Amino acid sequence: MPKMKTKSAAKKRFFFTGSGKIKRKHAFHSHILTKKSNKRKKILASTTVLSGADEARIKKMI
Repeated sequence: MPKMKTKSAAKKRFFFTGSGKIKRKHAFHSHILTKKSNKRKKILASTTVLSGADEARIKKMI
């Protein structure tokens, strides 16, 4: 069988940490920022570790 191709969308959205966990960005931080509080925008700007339930599915894509 041929090799599995990498999903281009997943390649752009997720990246691995040094310990092998997958990191992602938060949604809802691209527009309509005037009505969101500064605290909320600061939290959305940071990255977070992907949950364990989604990790296996995303690893197949990458």
